[in-house]
Formats: sequence, C-alpha cells, structure tokens
Amino acid sequence: MSALVAGEVGEPADVLRLESRPVPTPTAGQALIRVKATPIHASDLHVLRGRYGFSPEFPTVGGHMECVGRVEALGPDAEGLEIGQRVVVAAVPAVPGPPVSGTWQEYLVADVRRLLPVPDGLSDSSAGQLAVNPLTALLLVTRELDVQPGEWLLQTAAGSTVGRLVIQLCRHLGVRTINIVRRRAAVAEIRALGGDEVVCTEDEDLLRRVAEIAGDDGVRKAVDCVAGPVGAQVSQALAPGGQVVVYGALSTHRQTDPAALTIPVQARSLIYETKAVRGFWLNRWFGTTPPEEALRALSQVRSLATDGVLTIPEGQPFPLERFAEAIALAEAPAHGTKPLLVFEDNHGSHAG
Repeated sequence: MSALVAGEVGEPADVLRLESRPVPTPTAGQALIRVKATPIHASDLHVLRGRYGFSPEFPTVGGHMECVGRVEALGPDAEGLEIGQRVVVAAVPAVPGPPVSGTWQEYLVADVRRLLPVPDGLSDSSAGQLAVNPLTALLLVTRELDVQPGEWLLQTAAGSTVGRLVIQLCRHLGVRTINIVRRRAAVAEIRALGGDEVVCTEDEDLLRRVAEIAGDDGVRKAVDCVAGPVGAQVSQALAPGGQVVVYGALSTHRQTDPAALTIPVQARSLIYETKAVRGFWLNRWFGTTPPEEALRALSQVRSLATDGVLTIPEGQPFPLERFAEAIALAEAPAHGTKPLLVFEDNHGSHAG
C-alpha cells in the first residue's frame, strides 16, 4: 500500500516521501480500515515540524487527526462493526496514551472504540472532518463553557473552520455571538452565516466595540484560537468573573521567538476581577475521556451534521501523489477550502 511518510522532523514539504508499506493486520479489538479521505490540518503539519503538543517516533506516517473509510477486516474480539461498513476514524492521539498510526496511508488499523459509523447521506469530505473541528466547536460551547440560550459568546477568528461551526451551533442553541475578524471583507460573510455581531480589528477597537454590544453586563464567556495580543484583549473584554478558553494560537504559527508565544494577560484582571484563562486541547480531552463518552459526543456531532445544523465545507481532493500541492493549499493564507488526501477505489491494493 502507499503511505506518506516523514523520515525526520522538518518542513513537511521537505521531509515527506511516498513509500510502499505492507498492509497492517488488526489485533484484538481492532479493525483494518481502507481509507477513503483524510484532511490535512495545520496541526498535522506542526506535528511534523516538532511544534505540537506531542511528537511521534520518526519515521512516521503523516496525518494524526481523522479520516473516513470502510472496514476491511476485523481482529479478534472486535465487536459492533461489520465488514464494508463506512466509519469515521477519530485518530487523534490520546495524551497521555498510545501512539496512533497516521491517516495519510491507504490502510490503517484502529481501536473499534474509536470508530463511528456514518450514513451514506454524508459525503466522504464531511464525514472525514467530523472528529476534529465540529467536535471541538461542540465541546467548547456546550461542555467547556456551558453557554446558555440568550448568553453572549465572544470568539476570535470567526472566519476559521471552527469559528464558522461555533456560529452555526450557537444559532441552533439560541446563543448570541460576538465574532472577531481581521479583515473588513469578512464581516458580511460572518453576518450572513448567522453571527449576531461582528468586530473587525482592521478598523475597530475591540474593547470599545464589545462594551458597546454587551452593555453593562459584559461578556462572561469567550473562546480564543489566536493568542498573542488579540487573546489578551479578549481577556480584558470579559466581565468580572468571566472566562476565556484558549484552544489555538494562530498568531504564533510562524513565530520562533519565545516571547511571541504568549498571551500577555493583566495580573489585575486575574486577581481583582477573578477572570480565568484556561486551555482546551482535543488530544488531552480524548486522553481523559472514557471511549464510550467520546463516541457519544461524536454521535452528537454526526447527528448535527446529518440534520443540517452543522455544515462542513467540502474539501478539495488531492490524490496522495499530489501531496505537495495539498500542503501548499493548507498553508495558503485564507485558503478557505480544506485539502483532502483521497484514495480511489483501492480495494484491489490490499496486498500492498
């Protein structure tokens, strides 16, 4: 079978190579999955750069997040699934936990407790992206912050994939959103998506605008995936007793200066206004959540997508041999479309 393998830590375009590898064999409680589509996330690329929250042993197959495929074979004691069944693989490595084989290959083995059957009504593109961004949006809004109908939720990077899903979910739940964007051109798009209020940092003062929108009560709940000075402003914009959950650091992705990898939060706001700044990492959530509970949350995401509450933009497909183009798209500013590595009907390649 074909696999996209990084031989060492480095820039993905430099260290990734196509290799032929034997098809793995499922052991007890595992299934062999014939991969149909797998996205390229920024976090996948940061893993290869050695700049993520965990580091696999190299050489490693790329792709450490999610994919969609069909069950090709079942190991002993692998119950609840059938051969040929279409499933989502939540390949996010549990931290702490055992390493997970990468998704950028034609076949992989996975614990059946990490597999979610998906209906034919969901495209491979949508199904292959259920386990990371939509799940993150759901967990942030409902479990991490428990935002209630009528409450305000402040979020940065509203035009990102998670940001758009947060808007859709909040609209469904009756939660009001204040959405921060960098470019004036994005404002109309976010409003059309259902964002209640939009603040553009290109020509608006974030703190003043949030105060005008939320009034005297202020905003008590926020999510941030930018960090840096913008993340600091979000914490300042919170009402006393408010909390911000940080789940990303987009402002630091091309930074190497340690001083830039921070959120300069004011001590006064933490002490005298008892504001809270805490993190969320999906990998750690998987590592601390029982598999049954994780599958229930994934099932909820599946239902939201199937019912049309959450719309996942269709990705742009690339065959594995065009991985360099796919990576370039993933790194392009405001690329919008998620690159997907796709495999044609590879049933006949089981022999590897």
